[in-house]
Amino acid sequence: MDQKNIAEGSILETFVEPGIRMLKFQNESSQKQVFTKKIDRSFLQLHFCIKGGVKFIFNQGNYALDVPAEQSLLLFNTQIDLPLNCELHPGSWMLSLVMSIQKFHSLFSRQAEHIPFLSEEFADKKYYTQEAITPAIAVVLSQLMNQNLHPNITDLYVKGKVYELIALSFNRVDPGVEEQCPFLVDEENVKRIRKAKDIILERMAEPPTLQALSEEIGLSLKKLKEGFKQIYGDSVYSFLFDYKMETARKMLESNQYNVNEVGLRVGYSTSSHFIAAFKKKYGTTPKKYLMAQTQ
Repeated sequence: MDQKNIAEGSILETFVEPGIRMLKFQNESSQKQVFTKKIDRSFLQLHFCIKGGVKFIFNQGNYALDVPAEQSLLLFNTQIDLPLNCELHPGSWMLSLVMSIQKFHSLFSRQAEHIPFLSEEFADKKYYTQEAITPAIAVVLSQLMNQNLHPNITDLYVKGKVYELIALSFNRVDPGVEEQCPFLVDEENVKRIRKAKDIILERMAEPPTLQALSEEIGLSLKKLKEGFKQIYGDSVYSFLFDYKMETARKMLESNQYNVNEVGLRVGYSTSSHFIAAFKKKYGTTPKKYLMAQTQ
């Protein structure tokens, strides 16, 4: 296990078993963080943006792809190497699996020993897909990001969850056939918690109380608090605070609103309260922040 810290960003790489590595990326800073890693064409890549947003940069910066929160990206190309070069927005989390093509084929083909995946038949194969993270996958991702187990069983637990994540990621059903998932209760809870997130962001100027929010989504207050923390890595109001400040920063940078207007839009009845909140987040006042941007 290897962990590298970059400012307030970190990458944690875990060797799961031969042919499979898991990487956890976290950017807790207020600035974008760039992470790079050499990955050659013999590997398949699965990336899950859990919160925030990630930009993948390809071909020496000539092409970029944005992956927002709750989206996954599958990359596979036997023609060229696809080194990882990604830019994590502030407050972003991503979990990635890097798996050798041979390992992938051994998991999904009974004929793996007799039909090598990198045969001539697949010489020109490339594949890319971006999809929404299903509730079932979201549950496993939160378990992998937040697991805190005794060292004696951590390796076994992680390996089991990684296999579950791979299975769910490649679980394809015929159109119109409902996905069968053993975590139905958890899936439903995840849907409700995502609804709670949507509600507080839509009503950020006048958000409901936690009790009112829990009643609106049909989930107990305890499960709302615990589930929100698991999925988004933060408490409800802390998550909302960060969103408000990011919205305020963008509004200020647009030069279309004054400080009072921005404060009211994001839910502060007085400019002094907004200025104090902005300073708490960014270490400077809105006015000084704008002055620094124009220098």
